[in-house]
Amino acid sequence: MSFKTKFQLSFMMFLEFFIWGGWFVTLGTFLGNNLNATGGEIAQAFSTQSWGAIIAPFIIGLIADRYFNAERILGVLHLVGAFLMYQMYQADEFALFYPYILGYMILYMPTLALVNSISFSQMKDPAKEFSPIRVFGTIGWIVAGLVISYIFFWDSPESIQAGMLKNTFLMVGIASAVLGLFSFTLPKTPPSVNKDEKVSVADMLGLDALKLLKDRNFLVFFISSILICIPLAFYYQNANPFLSEIGMENPTGKMTIGQASEVLFMLLLPYFFTKFGFKKTIIAGMLAWTARYLLFAYGDAGSLTFMLLLGIALHGICYDFFFVSGQIYTDSKAGEKYKSAAQGLITLATYGVGMLIGFWIAGQITDNYLISENSHDWASIWRFPAIFAFAVAIIFALLFKNEKIEYKE
Repeated sequence: MSFKTKFQLSFMMFLEFFIWGGWFVTLGTFLGNNLNATGGEIAQAFSTQSWGAIIAPFIIGLIADRYFNAERILGVLHLVGAFLMYQMYQADEFALFYPYILGYMILYMPTLALVNSISFSQMKDPAKEFSPIRVFGTIGWIVAGLVISYIFFWDSPESIQAGMLKNTFLMVGIASAVLGLFSFTLPKTPPSVNKDEKVSVADMLGLDALKLLKDRNFLVFFISSILICIPLAFYYQNANPFLSEIGMENPTGKMTIGQASEVLFMLLLPYFFTKFGFKKTIIAGMLAWTARYLLFAYGDAGSLTFMLLLGIALHGICYDFFFVSGQIYTDSKAGEKYKSAAQGLITLATYGVGMLIGFWIAGQITDNYLISENSHDWASIWRFPAIFAFAVAIIFALLFKNEKIEYKE
């Protein structure tokens, strides 16, 4: 791969995740403080990610894979996304805001698969070449958080009160327009499927991989994957509002510690996987969720700030040890025939079904522990996902029979 192509793909990844991290992290804080949204309404907004994940396979399977070059679709989706971001920037009440975020996430979620397709099409050995490109996505997410907290200070109490947090949508809208235009300069990635070839709904959603559920171990893993996404939703939905509400300075910037941790533990994962095996690695990931939420429940923005920072830093174990290990396990069980279908099914089950349920539950519990306007009993709220994650870990430990899985990059 030429230096020019590497630069193009790296810049594409940087902007792709700069865009997501530049508004999604602070969404709950913005909605609660600036649009006076309830916990239930905030849950609806976050659930658009799940609806996007559910609908994305249809956009990819019916359009991207059959009729148009991937880079052109990526460009169009991000240009339309820039317009929708500007509309979110202008919205002054939740009823106006929601249709735009729903439309945006339905368009954005397919781009996650498109940037991967464009990258893979330029690689001779994706196992070695993809990671150095994909890491720029994580860097983009980190930079977005640092810009919000340490350059513009949009998440400071004064700025939130003044409504400055809405500027994140304007910033991301500009970045989306840049990526939209830049996409048309990317290497050509023609359709991968003949437009006359019939593709069923089952193919697009990966439902053929349901045959794998006959394997008892995979069934336990599959159900556990859905269940663990329920406590995961609490973090996405509540972490930034929680840190802002209790008075932590630069909360968005400090949350990027989680992404730095993700890179570190991604590098350490092969060691843990080889040393301790799949079952122990994935249980460690589940228990990390419990530990994180207990740290959030009993930490504070004063003398116990270290507990909150440690909870954020656990993100690498929480995400990598469960989700990345799970992708490796799924790949090993599926074999060549169901490889793509199985990964699609797991994505649909976790980011689609699991997190859709999780966001709804998180919204109900958050509203239930509202003490006064913009004040919550956070200790009680965080105990729920801590207990739930621990219960899922116990169930998985008891029902999943240990089996040897080789780590494959």
